[in-house]
Amino acid sequence: MDDSEFLARRFEQHRARLKAVALRMLGSHAEAEDAVQEAWLRVDRAGADDVANLGGWLTTIVGRICLDVLRARRSRPEQPAEELPERSEGPTPESEAVMADSLGLALFVVLDTLEPAERLAFVLHDMFAVPFDDIAAIVGRSPAATRQLASRARRRVRSGGSPEPDLLAQREVVEAFLRAAREGDFEGLLHVLDPDVVLRADDQAVDLAARARKAGAPDLAAEARGANAVAEVFHGGAKLARPALIADTIGAAYAPRGKAHSVFLLTFRDGRITEIEVIADRDHIAELDPLVLE
Repeated sequence: MDDSEFLARRFEQHRARLKAVALRMLGSHAEAEDAVQEAWLRVDRAGADDVANLGGWLTTIVGRICLDVLRARRSRPEQPAEELPERSEGPTPESEAVMADSLGLALFVVLDTLEPAERLAFVLHDMFAVPFDDIAAIVGRSPAATRQLASRARRRVRSGGSPEPDLLAQREVVEAFLRAAREGDFEGLLHVLDPDVVLRADDQAVDLAARARKAGAPDLAAEARGANAVAEVFHGGAKLARPALIADTIGAAYAPRGKAHSVFLLTFRDGRITEIEVIADRDHIAELDPLVLE
């Protein structure tokens, strides 16, 4: 068996997963097949002698191909994409891939509302557990910015693809949250926090909060779960945070003299906060370009 035949056999071992990735990215069986075949042609030309993780490498290649296809679609809006996959009379590998993890046609419709990079970040990370560092190399952004792409896509998917959240309602929730935090109103915090709220903070935010504790910064940890735990974090803290427009949604920012040193990305459901991501990484903040609201 020569090297090319050996590589072909190894590629075939990953074909089903690569097809599933491409199908979720593109929503078309034909285009998914084309993407996988194009990946094989590239791999066959380049070889894989020095590749330690063949599966991850192949997923990256297919991801790049799919991203190019999605961007081409956006540049030719007058040419609609193929129809979404139809249900078949009986189970087939393709129909099983479409329905796996409760992925129905409705979700394909929502995915089509996302920007290409958002769709890729969401599909690869949330559906196939590809690390953000690997996805960042595909979309040409920092891992932190790539994480935000996935977070933004996740919010759109949860909202059914609605592109315009109720910013006024969000601001009211944010102002109530910050007011309760500043005043040490524990019950007020519980009122605006979802019972299963999750708080995450990057390393820079944890360090910044520790150094600014006397100035009223919250007692941040890398992660906290549940309304009581998150309320304890902000109880009496976040005194200098102000509402801010961040990535098309309302969040908050610690921005003395108008320059954001940290931002709070918030996710909402039914008038309550379900996720809080505190970011102090300068590059990530620059990507988000927060606008502090008066």
